[in-house]
Amino acid sequence: MKKMITLMTEEISKAFEKAGYDPSYGRVTLSNRPDLCEYQCNGAMAGAKAYHKAPMVIAEEVAALLADSPVFKKAEAVRPGFLNLTVREDFLSGIMRQMEEEKCLGVEKAEKPKTIIIDYGGPNVAKPLHVGHLRSAIIGESLKRMGRYLGHQVIGDVHLGDWGLQMGLIITELRHRKGDLPYFDEAFTGEYPKEPPFTIADLEEIYPSASARSKEDEDYKNEALEATAQLQHGRRGYMALWHHIIDVSVSDLKKNYANLDVSFDLWKGESDAQPYIPDMVQRLKDEGFAYEDQGALVVDVAEENDTKEIPPCMILKSDGASLYTTTDLATIVERMKLYHPDEILYVVDKRQELHFIQVFRCARKTGLVPDGTALNFLGFGTMNGKDGKPFKTREGGVMRLENLIAEINEEMFKKIVENRSVRDTDAQDTAKVVGLSAIKYGDLSNQATKDYIFDIDRFTSFEGNTGPYILYTIVRIKSILSRYTEEGGHIGEGAILPPESESEKALMLALQAFAQNMEAAFEEKAPHRLCAYIYEVSNAFNSFYHETKILSQDEPSRRQSLIRLLVLTERVLTEAISVLGFSAPDHM
Repeated sequence: MKKMITLMTEEISKAFEKAGYDPSYGRVTLSNRPDLCEYQCNGAMAGAKAYHKAPMVIAEEVAALLADSPVFKKAEAVRPGFLNLTVREDFLSGIMRQMEEEKCLGVEKAEKPKTIIIDYGGPNVAKPLHVGHLRSAIIGESLKRMGRYLGHQVIGDVHLGDWGLQMGLIITELRHRKGDLPYFDEAFTGEYPKEPPFTIADLEEIYPSASARSKEDEDYKNEALEATAQLQHGRRGYMALWHHIIDVSVSDLKKNYANLDVSFDLWKGESDAQPYIPDMVQRLKDEGFAYEDQGALVVDVAEENDTKEIPPCMILKSDGASLYTTTDLATIVERMKLYHPDEILYVVDKRQELHFIQVFRCARKTGLVPDGTALNFLGFGTMNGKDGKPFKTREGGVMRLENLIAEINEEMFKKIVENRSVRDTDAQDTAKVVGLSAIKYGDLSNQATKDYIFDIDRFTSFEGNTGPYILYTIVRIKSILSRYTEEGGHIGEGAILPPESESEKALMLALQAFAQNMEAAFEEKAPHRLCAYIYEVSNAFNSFYHETKILSQDEPSRRQSLIRLLVLTERVLTEAISVLGFSAPDHM
């Protein structure tokens, strides 16, 4: 279905054309003075110069042609030439009925669906997820879901850090601890054990121990570098150990991401790009893009209009080793070969912006991506504590993600039990559902590129712009609908009638903007826009609820209309939070 803003623009445009003006001046926008009108059109101001007329004259001519409009209840020309617009109630209820019939509530699927790869997550294997991984996972997941809701083929890739020195450090530490294992015997030709010689808890202790020792013991570090080189050259025992590390780590990562209701289509890592590196490097050399500078292989990516220095993109270090830039470029080669994406979007800490500027320019300059493929970087800000510094544990360390989730769930459990709104047997499960909304909405309601304060007390509140408040609104609607059916009502009866009160009309006006906000949020890579929208809808509903008799409404057709409006409101909010990555319980 067409969006209401589109229908209004078409109506105004016809009036402009009928009055002898270019119809493009008929663009309608939300009023910036809601105390005066609901919508406005400033086309007369723009057309005054072109037609050598006072804008007020043009506005009055157009307003006169809208006197009997089926769309506008009132179209008023006001000085110095604005058109103030108020929508007809029957037109608005008609939009509500159309939304009811639409599977996606009026959201139009993309005419030309794109294949989009979203690179988000980026954890390192053998390390626990911590709060620093939260934003990438939550923002990336919401954008993936938005894209799919709009009809695009969106592929989520976790892009694991599973290669390089960290692997050599783990292998070296294992050799020092368990040197009799067959993985370290180069003469061993048998089958390696199917079960790994460590648990995820072992790995999470082994890596930091090895990393710390390498900083103090030069021989140990050289040993780890040698182990890394041997792994990358395919030493059989080390490859078997590496597979164990990957299997144990990925299993644990999947469990932790599942607790966030985050999933990936691809569990690829830096290792998957390695086979593409030799040919890519050779091509960059052969085609004259790459040259040696102090022993390293680089590609110039600076441009004439740069306002700050952009260093060359380093392809190989002086010792021939690859870097993150090498791996990221080879990953682009792999993605183009396997998936032919129209866009690759990286959801990464904004402090990596320079790295991606270099990678994108190098990929574009050297033809690793065609002109039709967009490379985009969404750099997110830092999640900080109340002190304004990066979020830490009470002891000052980096908090594990599972501990943060547990802390939020515990806080939600306390509040739910205090409210006595849910049976004790259900309180734990409800706390997890509501706790996830607190975490995700608390993050997503902030503009992605900005730092924000993670305030557990505020984010778990049932009041204000929070996830629990949104869920409480949905649960309130569910409760009313449940009582209606228990009293013998049938939800599918009747039709949504024109609104009879300002609060009812305000709710309908908020609901009709669902498609517009969903499309804008994805187009702008801005989940906070969708959060702001559902907060507006929730506020509009709660104002309507407090001012309106619903179940006690005497007129049956009116009661049925209100019930259908509640069903539509619940659908809009439920669809929106699903796209944002969380859900609502039946009770709170």
